Amino acid sequence: MKMKRILSLLMAVMMMATLLAGCGNKDNSDADQPNNSQNGDAPNDVGGDQPTGGGKLTFITGSETGTYYGFGTVLAGQISDRTATTVTAIVGKGSQANIEALDLGDAQLAFVQSDVMAYGYNGTSTFETAITGFSTVAALYMEQVQIITLDPNIKTVADLKGKTVSIGESGSGVYFNALDVLAAYDMSVNDITPTYQKFADSTEALQDGKIDAAFIVAGAPTTAVTTLAANRKVYVVELDDEHIDKLIAASPYYSKNVISGAAKEAYGLEADATTVAVGAVIIARDDCDKWDVYNVVSGIFDSIDTLSHDKKNELSLDFAASVTAVPYHPGAAQYFSENGYTVPTK
Repeated sequence: MKMKRILSLLMAVMMMATLLAGCGNKDNSDADQPNNSQNGDAPNDVGGDQPTGGGKLTFITGSETGTYYGFGTVLAGQISDRTATTVTAIVGKGSQANIEALDLGDAQLAFVQSDVMAYGYNGTSTFETAITGFSTVAALYMEQVQIITLDPNIKTVADLKGKTVSIGESGSGVYFNALDVLAAYDMSVNDITPTYQKFADSTEALQDGKIDAAFIVAGAPTTAVTTLAANRKVYVVELDDEHIDKLIAASPYYSKNVISGAAKEAYGLEADATTVAVGAVIIARDDCDKWDVYNVVSGIFDSIDTLSHDKKNELSLDFAASVTAVPYHPGAAQYFSENGYTVPTK
């Protein structure tokens, strides 16, 4: 009996040794294999210089009834769906406020007007100091300076003298545009009674008779204006060529523009309306990952047709790569280079 127990114990020890030897051999074999996820050798990172991204970016836009927010949410969704980078669009208060939010780290991407972007980068106009920690991602479309009224007797900017006029939220690009346009007619905010309202509040105040006109700077047609036009007869105060030329001479970020086509129909206008426009541009913090910014641009321009917003019809690589006032982010420059465009970088 004793001998049987001894033999049983010996057999058990031998079996355990065999099992341990097998596990040890397997572990050693696995240890010799590279761990691709730890080494950064993801399948789409062959060669070490291909896009990966994977970051989460906050994209600050504009008010809920403006084109920035409406189009921005569509862009964020497409970028998130089609690339490794996740983008979340949030409401913003306008170009200057968006640049300041980027500078504080409250967002990584922002929609801004081309003129205000240059003012911020150079520390001019109402910017007390230069903010240079951001770069251009892409120019997307033109934003029309729309001076909206319900009063058919207000036909020119000069007719605004003595009127109550909304000139946009403090810190918005609209405010800058209002000052520039008034200056072209040798006027200032002292010649009007200014209010500082976002788009929806401006059009509501127009409908209630609390203000006489409102500056709304956004891609036309703009939701706030189309909503107003559904209930009331709206008019767009036009700018004449003489004053447009004077405005452009003082601020070369503007260009002559005509509200026509779908926007004219949506507003119920009887004729095209001549005004000026500035570019709508996406900017990014300089410390954003190169490939996340690359994904932002590729997510937009590789699949323009699938964007569920009318502004997609105005997108083009020629315009996207046309900014000269503020250098481009390396990630954006990489994408444009691959598509035959050379853009300025820091």
